[in-house]
Amino acid sequence: MRGIFFDEDDARAAALVLVRGGFAAEVVRERLAGEDDDEDHPWAVVTDAPEIQLEMLVETYDGWLDHDDEDPGAPPEPPTRAGFVLPLPDAPKRIKRPE
Repeated sequence: MRGIFFDEDDARAAALVLVRGGFAAEVVRERLAGEDDDEDHPWAVVTDAPEIQLEMLVETYDGWLDHDDEDPGAPPEPPTRAGFVLPLPDAPKRIKRPE
């Protein structure tokens, strides 16, 4: 999981809080697609800390969370209700009767 920050000092302060809390934290430069200016790239704190702790730091320093473990090519999870997979239709629903 990563926390993204716009200011290097904020990223380093957040990483220091995490390290003092006993978690691993590394500050790296985040390269965003389409960003030409090297000075405008945000900073990322990569950590093994619980999501809630990183979320509090991100809110404090005005950044955002990035879940890097999500695979964008993976199929979405099927919809469930109380642990059961809901049946999905095989074809569109017919409103009019066939002629």
